[in-house]
Amino acid sequence: MSSKKNLVPEAREGLNRFKMEAANEVGVNLKQGYNGDLTSKQAGSIGGQMVKKMIQQYENGLK
Repeated sequence: MSSKKNLVPEAREGLNRFKMEAANEVGVNLKQGYNGDLTSKQAGSIGGQMVKKMIQQYENGLK
């Protein structure tokens, strides 16, 4: 069971900006709202880019 409820509702806008930025970086045309026409490969590349950036930010914070 999936839930779109964020623990911090104010974070939704920031997460959406982060997702759009990651999509642009991997060359996927993401639009506001529903993106059900994306392939699994496209969606995975966006998620992978987001994780990659989060790890980089975490590692930079350790230095």
